[in-house]
Amino acid sequence: MDIHKEIDARGLTCPLPILRAKKALSDMQSGEVLKVLATDPGSVRDFQAFARQTGNDLLDQQAEQVAGQDEYIHILRRR
Repeated sequence: MDIHKEIDARGLTCPLPILRAKKALSDMQSGEVLKVLATDPGSVRDFQAFARQTGNDLLDQQAEQVAGQDEYIHILRRR
């Protein structure tokens, strides 16, 4: 899968990861893919709700341990 843009929202809490994703998606073309890195555990359900509300596709969500800290990866496709 080609990632067209990536934003780093690690260390930010709700609603900042969503707001950064919304801004990034507004600058992207339909069909392009955005990757968001976050550390806020609430971002998992926040991005699920965001995708439902905006009509963008939530392609994948992953949780990883990076340097002893949980990191969440969200992959969205612009509609």
